[in-house]
Amino acid sequence: MSIVSALQSFVSEYVDYYQNNQQPLVIQYDKNWPSPCYQQNGEQDEWVNWRPILQTAPASFEHFEQALDLKMDEQLKQYYTCFWSDNLNANTERGNLQLLMPWNEEDFERLQKNLVAHVLMKRRLGQEETLFFAITDEDDFIVSVHNQSGKVMLEQVGLEPKETLAESLEEFIQQLSPRI
Repeated sequence: MSIVSALQSFVSEYVDYYQNNQQPLVIQYDKNWPSPCYQQNGEQDEWVNWRPILQTAPASFEHFEQALDLKMDEQLKQYYTCFWSDNLNANTERGNLQLLMPWNEEDFERLQKNLVAHVLMKRRLGQEETLFFAITDEDDFIVSVHNQSGKVMLEQVGLEPKETLAESLEEFIQQLSPRI
């Protein structure tokens, strides 16, 4: 299975989980924050249905890589360029987290800026480069991919990661279960 297949499987399980628990996927409509994820148009701040949507023309990390002179881990590039989606709630053996997902192209640009800031911080601190993809319920802890090894790490912001959660992003995604 590839990271794309693992992510597609999780997203399908996520949507089914909400339907099976009679919890619609809803979000407040924002006409100034368009997304292909909206399943209907609405009035400003009205709750509307949404769902993760495959990116038909995947976004690109080319400028990100050029700006940092960095070859980004391929599995993470595929992760962020697979779906347009709101963040996805998940459970792991270690606790709850939210998978960060780009909602639209503008959000993808903002995500890249945050990743640039993260890499620059890691360089300034003399630490190995990681790239985050999830936040946890614990303050200041993120889940990231070690850019050189591809391992998924639990990382306290500003510190070197100390715990390996999975050998790959694909393996990590396969361990997740959806949560409301």
